[in-house]
Amino acid sequence: MSYSGRLPLEKIVQVPVCLKGGYSIDTNAIVTGLSTPGQAEITSLDTGNIEDILNNAGVALVNFYADWCRFSQMLQPIFEEASNIAREEFPDVTQVVFARVDCDQHSDIAQRYRISKYPTLKLFRNGMMMKREYRGQRSVTAIADFIRQQKVDPIKEIHSLEEVNTADRDRRNIIGYFDQKDSENYHTFEKVANILRDDCVFLAAFGDVSQTERFSGDNVIYKPMGETVPDMVYLGSLTNFDLTYAWAQDKCVPLVREITFENGEELTEEGIPFLILFHVKEDTESLEKFQHEVARQLISEKGSINFLHADCEKFRHPLLHIQKTPADCPVIAIDSFRHMYVYPEFRDIEIPGKLRQFVLDLHSGKLHREFHHGPDPTDSTPGQEEIGEVASNPPESSFQKLAPSETRYTLLRDRDEL
Repeated sequence: MSYSGRLPLEKIVQVPVCLKGGYSIDTNAIVTGLSTPGQAEITSLDTGNIEDILNNAGVALVNFYADWCRFSQMLQPIFEEASNIAREEFPDVTQVVFARVDCDQHSDIAQRYRISKYPTLKLFRNGMMMKREYRGQRSVTAIADFIRQQKVDPIKEIHSLEEVNTADRDRRNIIGYFDQKDSENYHTFEKVANILRDDCVFLAAFGDVSQTERFSGDNVIYKPMGETVPDMVYLGSLTNFDLTYAWAQDKCVPLVREITFENGEELTEEGIPFLILFHVKEDTESLEKFQHEVARQLISEKGSINFLHADCEKFRHPLLHIQKTPADCPVIAIDSFRHMYVYPEFRDIEIPGKLRQFVLDLHSGKLHREFHHGPDPTDSTPGQEEIGEVASNPPESSFQKLAPSETRYTLLRDRDEL
């Protein structure tokens, strides 16, 4: 592969696809910002030191790698140089830590953190692994910028209660009212805000500004999305981090999440099937019905299936894959990462137990079996005739294409077929 022209500030790197037994080159990848590292401070983690180092680090970026993987080898100098930049900007060794785990030498650690590809860059805060790993560009500049973003205070201080009235109600807001900033209560609030910074907007008021909202001591409230939805007050102890975090996570991370092209890889890598509502963006009524029925019928299935909603226009291709168009929305489907299964009629979701049975039929293998062999002989459920008509030609998964790519990672496992 060759490139014409001069690039004085960056080096062109051929990005290999690491596979046991060889690798290929992704000719479309350019890794920028690579320079000769100085004395890098990368901490090697093992079972003896990992707890102590991560628990005492405000922010830790950990590279899970394998020596035999050439893609891991290509990342190493970039990771080291980014760590040098971070050390210069954050000299306190407890503020930012760059670390690495040799997954061949420490397979127990790799299994603990469910490493399924090399290299994987995971972010930790005070020992807690963040759900969102680093998936950005593999460059010194991009990784350094990512660390800077993690060090930005996620809490906006408000200086007048009028600012609360102008909060963006298209976002989820958590507002803390504290007597003092230097307090155990506020430090708990800070830790929670840092973990959930991508999911909620955090605001805080102190002293005289917050006094009228502290009628029984420091107070935290949640303002849901929407102008007419009432606020919710946290009633637990603010010195109890686990309790405060659990409450805030329940409010900030919705049961039904939106899938986008930005978070699709992350959601797909969770490895559990999708139950998706395709709807027109402005059709909030259908979304609210879907959210209500998921909470009513499927709360016990949380953890075995991802509840998602998607913009019909943005995800037109998966719709066409199941012979639907945006004009057919709202449409409900399951993507098992092997096949897609269409829920017969959206209007039927309010029939008690019907949406739940659709999901249970996935787990039992019934949907897969009927797609290949036609309806069960004893099944007279309405809508099964339509499924039987396409039994010999089931639509393949569309969202599997959003999974981590072999042009970026060594993939270590395959999913079972559903």
